[in-house]
This record gives sequence, structure tokens and C-alpha cells, in this order.
Amino acid sequence: MREHIAPFVYYLEVHLLCASILCLAAWALTSIRGASATWKYWIWVATSVNFMVPLGGFFNGFGASRVSWATQLGGLDDVGIGISRNLIVGAVLSGVWLCGAAFMFARLLMRLPPDRRHESVAGGRNTTPLERRFLAHGVPVTLSAAGEGPSVDGVLRPHISLPLGIDRLLNDRELDAVLIHEVTHARRRDNLIGLIHEIALCGLWFHPLVWLTGSRLAMFRELSCDDFVIESSRGADLVTALAKLADPGESRLLRAGAATLFSHRLARLKASQPRRARGAADLVLIMIYGAVLLACMVETIAHTPSCFKVVM
Repeated sequence: MREHIAPFVYYLEVHLLCASILCLAAWALTSIRGASATWKYWIWVATSVNFMVPLGGFFNGFGASRVSWATQLGGLDDVGIGISRNLIVGAVLSGVWLCGAAFMFARLLMRLPPDRRHESVAGGRNTTPLERRFLAHGVPVTLSAAGEGPSVDGVLRPHISLPLGIDRLLNDRELDAVLIHEVTHARRRDNLIGLIHEIALCGLWFHPLVWLTGSRLAMFRELSCDDFVIESSRGADLVTALAKLADPGESRLLRAGAATLFSHRLARLKASQPRRARGAADLVLIMIYGAVLLACMVETIAHTPSCFKVVM
């Protein structure tokens, strides 16, 4: 039993170290202006996935395969060795982690109902008889008297929910702008991506960079959808639509996650002109991120637990 604890803890440390380096690289790269918000969003999706599953593990059996050129990373091995020699400490740490994971899972369950109504992380739908349905760019749309604002519901089969009467409140161009934004969410399965990250957060609640990844995912999720609206020359129409949907008593704006982010979104939308192609900037961004990702994968393999040795 003890001989398996130290290699497991060591591999977890190596994985989280490399995933953290990749996350910091993603933060630096996506903070640079020039590349599209869509590619920045997918960079954060990849970063989130890499936290959940060590991508390098697919090449070395997640530490089980022996790699002849692998070397033990000094400094990180001490923690695993210490825990394997003092199981009481290991039991305490495991108990703290389990308590945190249970709390985060309960938090996720409590957040699902409001997310279902407002943002897009759930699968329920209204059953009120006062409903109208139609298709928008191939995505089902429901207009319901119980709807509180434009949103995407559903995880595996997403559909757009709009409040009944929105077609009378907004003109055709404004409604089209809202639908373009929501259709982009639905087609990309943003609900599913967000839910998967929230589940991963239940296990990695102790890591601050996983929380950072979640916030950046939410930010670029909205900005990238706005880009599709801007490219369709509907940016100004979405701004006026948001103003009409605003309620002084209870905000019904499309959720942006924070007031500062929402202000940034409005500034970008008011530009109203489609942005020029950023092929070169996007290519450079992808190549640099891909190189860092590959380096982190190689480092994970280079310090695989198959080379781990400990004297009990």
C-alpha cells in the first residue's frame, strides 16, 4: 500500500505543476490584444481539459509505462515520500480534500436551478402552456411566459429560451442580434463545457489557477459570441436590445459575469463595424500555445512515476 502512495502523489504534483505553467501561459497569451476572442476561448477550454486529464498521460499510460529516459524531479518527491511514511498526515489531507470536494459538489447542485434559468448550465425547460416554438439557424427556440431573459438551456440538446413578448419589445434586427449570440452558445455546447469545468472544480477546488481558468472561460465565452454578432453587423443592435431588456428592479441583461466585463462588452459592441480578419495573430497565438502545451506534455512524461524510487 505505502509503496503506491508516493508515486501517485508525485505524479499528481508533476501534473499540476505542468498544468499550472500552461495556465499561466494561457493567461499571458490571451491578455495580448490582437487575436480573436474565439481562439482565446478555445485556448481556455484546452487549459481546463488539461487540468482535468493530464494529456501527456495518454502517451505513457498515466505514469504506468516505463520510460527509459525519464528522470525523477527533485523537490516534488519529498511530499509523496513524507506522506507514505506518515499515513496519519495522508489521512488528514485526504479528509480535508474530501470535505472540500463534498462542499463544492453541494455548491454545484445548489447553483444548477438558477443557472438553468439565467445562463446555460442545465437541462430543464419550462412546461407552461403559454409557449411558442420555432427554429433559429437550426437551433430550437422557445418563447415562454415564464422566461426571464434570453438564455440557452440544456446540456446535450441545447435550446434557446426567450421571454414571451420579446418579439414585440425588440425590432427584427435587435432580435436577430440576440439570437446570433445565443445560437453561438448552443452550437458550441457551451453549457456542457461549463458544466464539465464545474465538475472538475469539485476535485481541484484547492488550486487557485483552476478558479482563474473558470473565470476566463466565462469571459471569453461571452466575448467570442459577441464577435459573431459584430461580424454580422449587429453589434449596435445588440446594445440597444440589452438596454430594452434591462429591468431596474431585476437585471435581465445577458449575463456577463461581472460589471467590468459587461462594460467591456458594450464598448466592443458599440464599435459596430466587423473586425478585420486576424489570421496572422491567431496563427501566432495558436502556435505559441501549442508549443507550450507540447512542452508540458513532454515534461509530464519526462518525470513519469515509473522512474520514481523511494527507500522506506
